Amino acid sequence: MPDFKQRSPLKELLDSDTIPFEDIKQNMMELNIINTLLGGHAITIKGVWALLEGTETTPIICEIGCGGGDNLHAIATSFKKKSKWVKLIGIDIKKECIATAMESFPDETALWICNDYVKATFLQQPDIIFTSLFCHHFSNEQLIQQLQWMYQNSTKGFFINDLHRHPLAYYSIKFITKLFSKSYLVKNDAPISVLRGFTKHEWEALLQKAGITNYSIKWKWAFRYLIVVRH
Repeated sequence: MPDFKQRSPLKELLDSDTIPFEDIKQNMMELNIINTLLGGHAITIKGVWALLEGTETTPIICEIGCGGGDNLHAIATSFKKKSKWVKLIGIDIKKECIATAMESFPDETALWICNDYVKATFLQQPDIIFTSLFCHHFSNEQLIQQLQWMYQNSTKGFFINDLHRHPLAYYSIKFITKLFSKSYLVKNDAPISVLRGFTKHEWEALLQKAGITNYSIKWKWAFRYLIVVRH
């Protein structure tokens, strides 16, 4: 029986360096479907526009842990619908993820960077930095440093789209992926992701330890938190 009182120390298979490229590609494809159907992309877009309210210039938006690039593609689509321009940067430490992003969205006007985000350098500081389903891969101590890095390297602020640790979320995703997923990575990692997710009080504590005070935390369907931090 999983313990939902605290974050799980279990590691996801995707965090390994030995996963074949085709398996990662299948994982990225299914995650895109899950994000689309369960509203993950919609939450990301809300985070973007919350920080860009009143902005007239072309923004630079950077995602760390960009995976297969589906979040940035969703953002680009939302800007096209509004006939607006945007500059996108995707950073991921896994070369397979960057290769998947470049293959999946060849026409996207994004700069794809294969590197550890803390080692990345910017010719011009991003207006917004964000993460989606990325923070739960890290320990609380690592997250405090990550929060500070995103604050220091953005001009308008940053936002986080990540999982709410909850029994219903855990058993639902376990059931759904068992029925419909063809990826052993998704079947194994999706439930663990929920166990490594957060409560609102945990986010408040992390932000306090990072020295960040100007933020909002909103619960979103399906079992997500949208954390928006403004400068």
